[in-house]
Amino acid sequence: MQVDGKTKVCGIFGFPVEHSFSPRMQNAAFSFLKLNYIYVPFAVPPQALKQAVAGIRALNLAGVNITIPHKEQVISFLDEITPSARIIGAVNTIVNQEGRLIGHNTDGAGFLRALKEEINFQPAGKKILLLGAGGGARAVAVALALAGANQFTVANQPFEYAVNLARLIKENTGLKAEALPWLETEEGVPAEVVEQADLIVQATPVGMYPYEDKCLNIPFNCLRQEQVVCDLIYNPPQTLFLKRAAKAGARVKNGLGMLLYQGALAFELWTGKPAPAAVMQEALKKARNEVD
Repeated sequence: MQVDGKTKVCGIFGFPVEHSFSPRMQNAAFSFLKLNYIYVPFAVPPQALKQAVAGIRALNLAGVNITIPHKEQVISFLDEITPSARIIGAVNTIVNQEGRLIGHNTDGAGFLRALKEEINFQPAGKKILLLGAGGGARAVAVALALAGANQFTVANQPFEYAVNLARLIKENTGLKAEALPWLETEEGVPAEVVEQADLIVQATPVGMYPYEDKCLNIPFNCLRQEQVVCDLIYNPPQTLFLKRAAKAGARVKNGLGMLLYQGALAFELWTGKPAPAAVMQEALKKARNEVD
C-alpha cells in the first residue's frame, strides 16, 4: 500500500481502540480493489471527541467508524443523521460529503446479516432478551423489531436506560417490550426470563479486551440447546460469557460477523463500490487467529 497526496483517509474513533480489527479488514478491502484509501485507528478520549470530529472536515477524511464510547455523543457534532440512526440514537459510521458530516448506523443491518449467514437464525416471531441498553443494543433491537421479532425484554443497570430502550421499541414498532432492572444477585436476571428467550444478546462492554476476565453473569444453567446466545464483543473472540453459554449447551456467536457486515456497509458508503466481503472476512480470521 503506497500513500501519496491523493490517498483518501478513513478511520475509527474509539477509546480504547487498539483492540480493533477494523483496520485489518478495511485495508485488505482497499488493497484488493486497488483503491487509493487507507484506514487508521484513532484513540479519541471522550473529552476530545468534538475536536476529533472537527478534524474530519479539517483534514478532509473520507469518513470514519465510531465505536465505544462515542456512538451516542457524536450525534451532536454532525450535520445530519439518517432516519434509522435517529431512531436508534446512535451513529457508527460517518461519511464526509464535501464537508457535510452525515451519520449512519450500519450495526443493526450487520447484525441481522450475520445471524442469517452464519447460523441461519430468523428473528420473525422470536422472543429477545437484550443485556445492555447502549448504542449497540439499540441498533440490534430496532433491526430485530423491524425483522419481525415478537417480544423484547431489556435488562440494564442503570434501569432507566432499559426503560428508555423498551419505550423506543414500543413507540417505533408497536411491539411488546419490557424493561428489567439488573438484579442485585449473582445471576443478574430472573431464570424464567432466560428460559423463555429464543435469542439472548450481550450488548455491554463487559468482557472486552483488555478485561477478558470479566463476565456478565446470568443463570447459564437455564439455557437450552435450541437457544442462540450472541455477544457483540469480538475481541476476545470467545468471551467468558460465550464460553459459559456454550458449556451450558446453547448455540453461541461472537461479534465478528456483525463487525464484518457493518464494515462492508460502511466501506460501500465511503467508496461507492461493492465491498469484497470474502476478502474482509479472511482478514478478520487472520486477525482473530493472532489473538487466539
